[in-house]
Amino acid sequence: MDRYGDGSSRSAETLKHKGDSMRKLLVVVVTVVAGLVAVPAAQADSPHFLFANNSIDTSTGALNTSFKEVGLGTGTTSVGITLTADATATYQCYNKAGNKPQGVPKTFGPSGVTGSANFPVRNGQTTGTVSAGPLGNGGFSCPPGQRLFLDAVSYSNTFVSDQFGNSIHATPDPISATVHISIS
Repeated sequence: MDRYGDGSSRSAETLKHKGDSMRKLLVVVVTVVAGLVAVPAAQADSPHFLFANNSIDTSTGALNTSFKEVGLGTGTTSVGITLTADATATYQCYNKAGNKPQGVPKTFGPSGVTGSANFPVRNGQTTGTVSAGPLGNGGFSCPPGQRLFLDAVSYSNTFVSDQFGNSIHATPDPISATVHISIS
């Protein structure tokens, strides 16, 4: 048996046991620290929308939805965003004096419209506006001497989604507007 200056003696087996205990403690400490570092990274890559707000562009009749998505992480540089909605559009003929001639306006829909775009990601988040619609006139035309106008649009069941499958119901829903946009 050896003397270690503290008045005690230790066998080789006792030293081996203490070394094993220290290695186990080191493994536990490293595992806990790695877990603490990984948790914020996992939470940062948790994409979700904070808002999606609908409006109608009265110069085109399109549905515009502004949004903000966060939790995209630092490894994502852009994200694909899609807007879907059910749309209705009403078209009307007008004479040269700007009056509606006899006859009913022609309404199309409801039918699905979609718009999508890629948006840059900065600091794990993105904001933007995505547009869809309006429905086309379906070949409806006016007699000679009259002009076709888009007079009204409405949108319902409006949803914004990202390329990862996250989505949000945009509001207000439904949304509609009276417009007066020359088509021909």
